[in-house]
Amino acid sequence: MADYVARRNTMVDTQVRPSDVTKYPIIKAMLEVPREAFVPDSKREAAYAGENIDLGGGRVLLEPRTFAKMLEELDIQPDELVLDVAAGLGYSSAVIARLAEAVVALEENEELAAEAERLLGEHGADNVAVIVGPLHEGAPKHGPYDAIIIEGGVGHVPQALVDQLKEGGRLVAIFMEKTLGVCRIGYKLDGTMSWRYAFNAGAPVLPGFEAPQKFVL
Repeated sequence: MADYVARRNTMVDTQVRPSDVTKYPIIKAMLEVPREAFVPDSKREAAYAGENIDLGGGRVLLEPRTFAKMLEELDIQPDELVLDVAAGLGYSSAVIARLAEAVVALEENEELAAEAERLLGEHGADNVAVIVGPLHEGAPKHGPYDAIIIEGGVGHVPQALVDQLKEGGRLVAIFMEKTLGVCRIGYKLDGTMSWRYAFNAGAPVLPGFEAPQKFVL
């Protein structure tokens, strides 16, 4: 029988804390949420490895370091509403649920969404609403949001998501540029996004988030 509690502690001590993640609520949430419960059964042994976990269909669960650093950048407050784009099986939403007032978990794969809803219910994340719909369209009915996190790579951030962010809100995403990825945190100021570099990371580009094609005459 695997000792997942020990693995969770090791994950936080070797992957999260050394990566300049200092906010205690993030560390506490990642120690408490059983990551192994939110991955396909065949991937449980790899749940705490320092790598993205394949969820199938080109989708991944972000590695612990990347996810924790994204949360550190977002600095979610206890009274905030967060949109979790590409929530997969719900791990990220379960963690964010411990930081925010409420979470909207957006997932376009109906099977992943149904399983996420079940798992989130099982693990007491009752302040998460799972919404099924195209990822690049966001979930406008439930916004506007204080913070948005995109759980995968992007070539660009669709305007629909920017529109769903409150003025002064934050959005964090991994921009994939050729083979290199850069995580950036964006702030919505006067209706437009102001971006700054956060750290290097990589993830497959999500459907609907590909970089616009540049036409060459």
